[in-house]
Amino acid sequence: MPEKMSRRKLLRKGSEAIVAGGVGACAAAIAGAVPATGAVAVPAAAKAVDYYEKLGLVSFINAAGTYTILTASIMPDEVQAAVALAAKKPVHLLELHEAAGNYLAKKLRCGGALVTSGASAGLTLGTAACITMGNKDAIVNIPTDLSGLKNEVIVQKAHRYEYDHAMRNCGVKVIEVETVEQYQNAFSEKTVMTNFFNAEDAPISREEWIRVAHQHGVPCFNDAAADVPPIANLWNYTQMGFDLVAFSGGKGMRGPQCAGLILGRKELIEAARLNNSPNSNAVGRGLKVAKEDIIGMVAAVDWFLSQDDANMETEFRKRADRIAEQVKKVPTVETTVFIPPVANRVPHLLVTYDPARVRTTGQEVMQKMREGKPRIELNPGTGGAPASAGLPGGENTIIVGVWMLQPGEDLIVGRRLREVLQSAAHS
Repeated sequence: MPEKMSRRKLLRKGSEAIVAGGVGACAAAIAGAVPATGAVAVPAAAKAVDYYEKLGLVSFINAAGTYTILTASIMPDEVQAAVALAAKKPVHLLELHEAAGNYLAKKLRCGGALVTSGASAGLTLGTAACITMGNKDAIVNIPTDLSGLKNEVIVQKAHRYEYDHAMRNCGVKVIEVETVEQYQNAFSEKTVMTNFFNAEDAPISREEWIRVAHQHGVPCFNDAAADVPPIANLWNYTQMGFDLVAFSGGKGMRGPQCAGLILGRKELIEAARLNNSPNSNAVGRGLKVAKEDIIGMVAAVDWFLSQDDANMETEFRKRADRIAEQVKKVPTVETTVFIPPVANRVPHLLVTYDPARVRTTGQEVMQKMREGKPRIELNPGTGGAPASAGLPGGENTIIVGVWMLQPGEDLIVGRRLREVLQSAAHS
């Protein structure tokens, strides 16, 4: 009786099976399906269906930014083309992961790279890598059985955030510290990793955080999800000494939304790969990355590295200026361009006004922009608390994110925002 081939055995033997039999099987299939003298019919190009319209959804002009809930960025044409081509051909997923990782590590000047299903997935896989370090039993047993494993992660109190869950999925316990002295004393035989949230100020600097962790022989993770541009951040933090760094793929790099990168030490990246899909019995099995997303992420990195920080900033400032020119026609309205210090470090347009003369709130403006035609989404920090680290807030502060606007949309946003503010203005 032939041996039953499980998914696990397929993963282990897949590469050899493909190389040994793939070409012959493909040739046989073609030979059996197509007569020797017959012409192969070329299928007509499929007509694209607007499924947003079919599903009753209304798309919008993105004057907000790269927020996940707003489906992040739009991929450049080059990236969309690479994704479309990748969708037409199957490859072996393990081979694709390895080839993409090697290519990206060389491009991004680090020991290893792994395409993940987002920055949060990178945090989970990085944590799992530090816990398991290639131990096959540990890979299978976490998060419920941590016998004999280190499972404490040190984090600054200022860096506790909603993404803690990405680490806790691996079964870790988070240890809070606020000072360097507390940090030094927090290390124990159970400490497996430290985590630094790159976008938020905290008492202990990046350099000091790394120095102390390495003094104790513990790897440092840096969550830098939204922290490109500048382009050089793709290697700045690994070269600074962080052992693992996670980036979102669908934000500044403008790759697929369900993609990201984890970069760092080669042995840690390899350990992360073992915890990742398509490996079946691993904490990352559900963090699957499709071939289209892997290729899209590689293409996005190539596209992003071909850009120039100064040129991008110049273009974003031009968009902000065109919007400002429209809204400043409304009495008491003032505008300024603001660049956050770390996350989403690109020009944003801030619009303020005298609420005694323009009798509306920022949130009311945001809602009216959303309800208009075309629908326009402003930055979610408009009229309230900051939506991103470093951005200002305020009841009468309107924040326009200009970097995800498509050509010509800045003029539409400017005119519509002027209309909304003008309708609330009183002499």
